[in-house]
Amino acid sequence: MKFIQKAVAGFSKFELALWGGSAGAVLLAFVLFDRTDWLTLTASLIGVTSLIYSARGHAFGQLLMVIFSLIYGVISWRVAYYGEMITYLGMTMPMALAALISWLRHPYAGNHAQVAVNRLSRRELPLLVGLTAAVTVAFYFILAAFDTANLTVSTLSVATSFAAVYLTFRRSPFFALAYAANDVVLLVLWTMAALQDTGCLSVVACFAAFLVNDLYGFFNWLRMLRRQHGFEN
Repeated sequence: MKFIQKAVAGFSKFELALWGGSAGAVLLAFVLFDRTDWLTLTASLIGVTSLIYSARGHAFGQLLMVIFSLIYGVISWRVAYYGEMITYLGMTMPMALAALISWLRHPYAGNHAQVAVNRLSRRELPLLVGLTAAVTVAFYFILAAFDTANLTVSTLSVATSFAAVYLTFRRSPFFALAYAANDVVLLVLWTMAALQDTGCLSVVACFAAFLVNDLYGFFNWLRMLRRQHGFEN
């Protein structure tokens, strides 16, 4: 009990309700559409927990994202979504580890429970766009070579994923918005898979929960930005 109390210390009632509702939706989808794929259930619960910590700017969220990426890579491999597998194992997971280090090295006011929010300069935006474009084009040909299912949507997922992990590493509030865009792409991708296998509906529910959490994360990080940089009245 003390461990749980310590783990959720500082969480608002809304955040606890958001996490509880997200976990509940994932469990309900598992019971209704799956009941057998415990790996997907585990990944989904780790994922929604990761997002609520990340929404608060807590580095523990990035540690959980490393674990989620590893499991999600296996899940994607099973349905021939090689783009997702390569993206999460080869990009999201190592970048989440780099973000974890970055967040731990930049605590706000010495408090590791919240990272110092960074404001990107205008000069960095062309770099982000250029890197995202280069990675997307490169991955298109890689995924095509692997005969990846739903190639166009999978490639779009790479673009949004790269932008998200870059912005996460740079501690920008817009990382959550980029992840929200990625969630929309993944909802389309896994809905396509669910047309062939209804068990994939549990993954659809997972990313629907992710979308809600990422949108909250974006607005909470904007609030953190205003508070940390003295923009509040």
